Amino acid sequence: MEFFKIKRDIPFMRHALVFNLISFITFLAAVFFLFSRGLHLSVEFTGGTLMEVSYSQPADLNAVRNVVAKLGLTDVQVQNFGTARDVLIRLPVQKGVSSAQQSEQVMTALKGADATASMRRTEFVGPQVGDELAIDGLKALAFVVVGIMLYLAIRFEWKFAVAAIIANLHDVIIILGFFAFFQWEFSLPVLAAVLAVLGYSVNESVVIFDRIRENFRRFRKMNSQQIIDSAITSTISRTIITHGCTQIMVLSMLFFGGATLHYFAMALTIGILFGIYSSVFVAASIAMWLGIQREDLIKGGAKKDEDPNDPNAGAIV
Repeated sequence: MEFFKIKRDIPFMRHALVFNLISFITFLAAVFFLFSRGLHLSVEFTGGTLMEVSYSQPADLNAVRNVVAKLGLTDVQVQNFGTARDVLIRLPVQKGVSSAQQSEQVMTALKGADATASMRRTEFVGPQVGDELAIDGLKALAFVVVGIMLYLAIRFEWKFAVAAIIANLHDVIIILGFFAFFQWEFSLPVLAAVLAVLGYSVNESVVIFDRIRENFRRFRKMNSQQIIDSAITSTISRTIITHGCTQIMVLSMLFFGGATLHYFAMALTIGILFGIYSSVFVAASIAMWLGIQREDLIKGGAKKDEDPNDPNAGAIV
């Protein structure tokens, strides 16, 4: 399915150096903010108090947040849990205040606003649990990266694997850089979004790489730069359809999903935009600079795969 078809190849690789310089500067800025400001970690990573509160009617989450905010508590997470009448509240650690005192203070304020509020459970999440979650998250990220590299190296060629993983890590670091610069809360849902972006970004790279391999078979007299330009141009319509539909869904979560989904959707929005960019201007250009060529992707002759309508077909490799 195509909305439109571009008849003339767009010379993307002609401007690859400029765009990669921009990417490199953006990447360095993201790394700088990560080290200088760090991530604003949520309760899951830093530890705190977890409260489950039940109401007789569907709870107004904004009203609950306002009640907790009046107590001077910041970085509080409020979300529905199970049903619309059950609310899960995560409170950060307060110096000089025990978990029991903190939960009692919040519960008193909530009952003052709505007498039907009742405590179902409360528990303390220690910092050591947060450390375990952080380590497990890094392990998950490492396994995803290694898995992607092995998949691309087996399916295509090691140059494509290196190019794709650099592009994907570029996306991840830039997402983290945004969260560090604006000090947005980094929670487990955001970590899940980062891992999702890795898979999403590599999917776009695989589509382009697959078309590059196909074009090497079809167009015998084109050089590598022309092959890559043709591959990217021929996938533009598909990119607009798939990424456009996905972005609409993610933006709906961002604007209408409430505070619970806000940063999750924000990470996906940034990741999708940079994933498209990196697949075209980072992954493809790095593969070109690494010297990807027909012999790397085609074992033996590929005469049977030639396009009979290609005027360049028929040359002997």
